[in-house]
Amino acid sequence: MSGVILFEEALEYKDADGTALLDLAKREGIIPGIKVDKGVVKLMGTDGETDTQGLDGLAERCQGYYAKGCRFAKWRAVLKIGANEPSQLSMITNAHTLARYASICQMNGLVPIVEPEILPDGTHTIEECAAKSKMVFAEVAKALATHNILLEGCLLKPNMITPGMQSGIKATPQEVAFHTITALSRTIPGSMVGIMFLSGGQSEEDASLNLNAMNAMEGIRKPWAMSFSYGRAL
Repeated sequence: MSGVILFEEALEYKDADGTALLDLAKREGIIPGIKVDKGVVKLMGTDGETDTQGLDGLAERCQGYYAKGCRFAKWRAVLKIGANEPSQLSMITNAHTLARYASICQMNGLVPIVEPEILPDGTHTIEECAAKSKMVFAEVAKALATHNILLEGCLLKPNMITPGMQSGIKATPQEVAFHTITALSRTIPGSMVGIMFLSGGQSEEDASLNLNAMNAMEGIRKPWAMSFSYGRAL
């Protein structure tokens, strides 16, 4: 395991001998990271869509997290698929917030994990998920470029492309791999060094089989390292 994402209070945790959790992680070669967003708030004029809060005071917080030993951060944006979702407002707002967060992190020495999570809830097909995920990924990539984010010092944490959880459709790992890699390869630059997938409500086995299928798939260009950022894989 290369890194662990901690909540702020966990930075103060110690074991029975008084050794800090951060020091225990470093002893095992595990890089400590920190969750820095403060949750979602509703976007007015949308059907329950949201934006993520926490930019106020983020620079000062990042400086403190770096001083304590953190070397990367995580910020989660939440979008959903529906008849008219994700809306243009939701995509633009969340992409801007993710890029602004990433900029503040890089200015203060932290590698940002950019997480545009498209929720798996819904009756949509895998093709619909792919089409709408591409729209979101493209908007995020554009915002990162506008904010001059160093992609070589940035990680993406996207959803895998799957049918909606209420669709009654079960995609094979090969189908998930094909649609996911295709959507990412058409939107995310190769200079983004790593893509660390979220599990998105999948079971431990499904999430791991789908990731394995992506790395095993041949005949399709994959310029980034692809791994996991979910406890279920463990």
